[in-house]
Amino acid sequence: MRIIVTGGNSGVGKETAAALAAAGHSVLIAARTVSKSEQAAAEMSGDVEVAHLDLADLTSVRKFADSVESVDVLVNNAGVLGLPLTRTADGFEAHMGTNYLGHFALTCLLGDRVKDRVVSVTSMNHLFSRMHLEDLNWHSRKYSKWAAYGQSKLAIMLFTDELARRGVRAIAVDPGGADTNISRYSTGLIGFSRELGWPRNFPQTAKTAAQASIIGVTEDLPAGTYLAPVFKQFGRPRVTKRVKKARDPDTAARLWQLSADLTECDWSR
Repeated sequence: MRIIVTGGNSGVGKETAAALAAAGHSVLIAARTVSKSEQAAAEMSGDVEVAHLDLADLTSVRKFADSVESVDVLVNNAGVLGLPLTRTADGFEAHMGTNYLGHFALTCLLGDRVKDRVVSVTSMNHLFSRMHLEDLNWHSRKYSKWAAYGQSKLAIMLFTDELARRGVRAIAVDPGGADTNISRYSTGLIGFSRELGWPRNFPQTAKTAAQASIIGVTEDLPAGTYLAPVFKQFGRPRVTKRVKKARDPDTAARLWQLSADLTECDWSR
């Protein structure tokens, strides 16, 4: 299969791309830093290419999408965590803009060129979050980086559900916890722990955490499947029931329309 992995040059994305390439698939790493992607690709066996994609800039998303002729699987993996209030090139709050709206636009722009499925990476943080459709990009609320991250991952869950309702084989996967570069902007306990030796690979390695994405790509799963670790932050990925707010059809439809308006992108299938 031909597989695109966003953010496939580090962390869980890198392990996902490496495993899929080693299994004989053709993998395209789409990430912001091309030199880092080329270095990651050089460490992998199999058919691996790289391309520039900055999900925090819709101009870059459109340029990348225009370069793709066909793909079997799109893995929406890239993400940011723990940022102070920051805005993307298009004025979106950075967690929402990078983790969700950039991937929404990319998925919609690729449309029927995605032949098999869309696999999107979420987080258990969505369980503790609420969708604020009236202020998706934090213009009127007091900012919380953790609430912003969680909201972006809840958006991924709702997006996956709405894609499935539209006839797309869309899968949501939660890798669980892992010591990866996504926490590079974090402060507090997470930022502190990055400087220590003992928390490394806690509660699992990035390679282990990538198993949810790999299963989401390779196994015969129905549209709307949600895979999560058996112990939430670690353990073998298993099909998991989504909480009500992550599968509410009204919220999902309203989020879709808002996302289409904000990005000026919509599903073309």
